[in-house]
Amino acid sequence: MQALAAELGISRVTLFRHAGGREAVLGAALWLLTRRTFAAAERQWDLAPDGGLRSVGVIRMFNEAVSSAPALRRLLDQEPALTIRVLTDPRGAIQSGVVAAVEALLRRDAEDAGLPLLAEPGALAFALVRIGESFLYADVLANRVPDVDTANRLQRALIEGPS
Repeated sequence: MQALAAELGISRVTLFRHAGGREAVLGAALWLLTRRTFAAAERQWDLAPDGGLRSVGVIRMFNEAVSSAPALRRLLDQEPALTIRVLTDPRGAIQSGVVAAVEALLRRDAEDAGLPLLAEPGALAFALVRIGESFLYADVLANRVPDVDTANRLQRALIEGPS
């Protein structure tokens, strides 16, 4: 926070007064990056749809981008408790924002492709996001190896049914 205040040319007190604490600043930065990553996954899908459901493709592309982001991996290694708290806080912008974005994808597929949903779209979106978090951040959450392929397979099964 001191380095950020110095770079902005303001005091730490001013930074804390306007931006909140370190967790709030990290949350805002991660939310900005998350929104951009999700939007990039949607653009990537639009450019090269694979013939499947949009929701499955965009979620897969988002998972792959998140799992291969070196800066996020470094942050998780250096500050695991803080980073997980910010990423997975149900009252925070990141988890609630990703849930809302996934819900919008599900609703679109239900309307455009006639996708029958296993559960109410908001509940299904929450479950899909939590599965993604569980496998993408498995090293921090459960002392397991992150596994994007399993996340993708389980999320797809919840959306489309087992294949």
